[in-house]
Amino acid sequence: MLGTGSDRWLPARGNRSPRAPREPMEKYQVLYELNPGALGVNLVVEEVETKVKRVIKQVECLDDHDANKALQELMPLLKLRHAHISVYQELFVTWNSEISSPFLCLVMEFNKVTFQEVITDKREAKEIIDAEWLQNVLGQVLDALEYLHHLDIIHRNLKPSNILLVSSDRCKLQDLSSNTLMTNKAKWNIRAEEDPFHKSWMAPEALSFSFSQKSDIWSLGCIVLDMTSCSFMDGTEAMHLRKSLRQSPGSLKGILKTMEEKQIPDAETFQNLLPLMLQINPSDRITIKDVVHMTFVSGSFKSSCISLTLHRQLLPVSITDMLLAGNVASILEVMQNFSSWPEVQLRAMKRFLKMPADQLGLPWPPELVEVVLTTMELHDRVLDIQLCACSLLLHLLGQALVLDPEAKVPCNQALTSTLLRCLRSHPEEEQLLVMVYSLLTITTAQESVSEELQSAGLLDHILEHLHSSLQSRDVCVSGLGLLWALLLDAVIVNKGPLEEVPDLISQVLATYPADVEMAEASCAVFWLLSLLGCIKEQHFELVVALLLQSIRLCQDRVLLVNSAYRGLASLVKVSELAAFKVVLQEEGSSGLSLIKETYQLHRDDPEVVENVGMLLVHLASYEEILPELVSSGMKALVQEIKERFMSSQVSDTSAFSKPGLPPGGSPQLGCTTSGGLE
Repeated sequence: MLGTGSDRWLPARGNRSPRAPREPMEKYQVLYELNPGALGVNLVVEEVETKVKRVIKQVECLDDHDANKALQELMPLLKLRHAHISVYQELFVTWNSEISSPFLCLVMEFNKVTFQEVITDKREAKEIIDAEWLQNVLGQVLDALEYLHHLDIIHRNLKPSNILLVSSDRCKLQDLSSNTLMTNKAKWNIRAEEDPFHKSWMAPEALSFSFSQKSDIWSLGCIVLDMTSCSFMDGTEAMHLRKSLRQSPGSLKGILKTMEEKQIPDAETFQNLLPLMLQINPSDRITIKDVVHMTFVSGSFKSSCISLTLHRQLLPVSITDMLLAGNVASILEVMQNFSSWPEVQLRAMKRFLKMPADQLGLPWPPELVEVVLTTMELHDRVLDIQLCACSLLLHLLGQALVLDPEAKVPCNQALTSTLLRCLRSHPEEEQLLVMVYSLLTITTAQESVSEELQSAGLLDHILEHLHSSLQSRDVCVSGLGLLWALLLDAVIVNKGPLEEVPDLISQVLATYPADVEMAEASCAVFWLLSLLGCIKEQHFELVVALLLQSIRLCQDRVLLVNSAYRGLASLVKVSELAAFKVVLQEEGSSGLSLIKETYQLHRDDPEVVENVGMLLVHLASYEEILPELVSSGMKALVQEIKERFMSSQVSDTSAFSKPGLPPGGSPQLGCTTSGGLE
């Protein structure tokens, strides 16, 4: 929490640095102040190190709780990825000691020109905005807004000054707001009195602090109206018109008639479109998809925005099948020539799924994979394409590994970034989530990309879905598998999020108490967490109990047994509390009797015996436990292990050259510590 009397802060970034400055504002130099917005002050700043200009919106909040609530609401926006959305560069809360108030700071992309400047210039010159340009940028705005609405994100603050013109023919939405900020009644009333212009873009229901996707439609309708009428209406008239439409939608008819009389380009389309966007009742307004259809599908509008081609007429199935009747090379050529036709891409990938392995160019056909990834990127919002593409990639991986278990699958940035984008575009689709997790697990285990995926927030993503999808077995198994793969070779920069994993896995295992595969995945994660020092002392007893429980569940699973005993040995090595938990009687038997059972079952498996022996040696390092070990017959067991495996690979230190276990770093059976077992 933020405290009074000091400059405390809570940062949030897409890529977090382990060495953040004490006060985030220290890394920015304020250049000048822009006109205040509806919610706060806008500062043009320059990063001290990079000299890059940014805009920081400073929003005064009611209290610490209000500031942090707004911050948490805005956090998901850092993960947005769209060509026509300007994502926040950084979010943080500062405390202003002079007025004893917290401020939420939103760091945005800086650009001098917005739609507001374009409209103002044309209004002053009484010129009509070029029709081709308007269609192009409108297409980009529609594509960006459709992307947000697809993710159930509401812009809430859509107006011309929040649409950047980053080049002559390319724009970006910016300054997305949160529910907490936009429902601050006192702040809105004060700002509305100071400058009613800002409030004039808001939908009727938004004035009562009710926001929905239809509120964005109203605001977009106001923007389109202003852009098409700026050549014959001054700014004050336009503002009064927008405000009057909330009570009297009939006032729009006169403006639409004037547009026709003055031969405004595409006046007929706007005459049909605007009344449907500017309905007083939100439920009567059309959706963003309807707007796209009226302008770019049934209408004649054109835009450079590729995604809008998703709404065009479908290619007949017979023609598609005829085009896809050839071999791999010819099908890839068709996919490239018809890249903007989703139905062609989908049928092509389904055709690949049915092809024999010897025709696919295995073990890993780079050209095919490249085309599939491009298709996923171009059609990232088409769920069927994402599902089919992931199925195909998993099919290719499976076939490749069947042909050659040692085959290396290149895990390049294109693959990982495409899969991560897929997760962001379809956050609630469990089937897709499981497939993406599986793909990332396989590829991450082969290439060292763990740190890159950590920086992209994948650890947080996995933990969030393990928590929210406990009832989905497939999500839990695949999530634990990917978590293991990320931890395998990772340099963990921030161990904080991992501290909650023991409690989380405890919930998973409680939900699936007899699921051997779930227990196996959990033990593997616990082992790596113990080696990385990510299990806190208060969780030692819990983790030991869960590891012993998993061994009892299925002792014949070698992978489970090895992971569990390695995890136990790692914890016992650093904690006498963990050691006592192993020795104490529970559920009618102690961990020592379980060790005997495991040894008898796997007595001819050198790796299992080695891990059992490693646990025994660490237990023997505690004087208080030695009597219990001796009375339980552990001394005889250790002696038997020494006699049977002294000259075998059990005593070979290379057996411990696993991730996280340095060569020579393991204890040797028979060593004595404080009067040990020998």
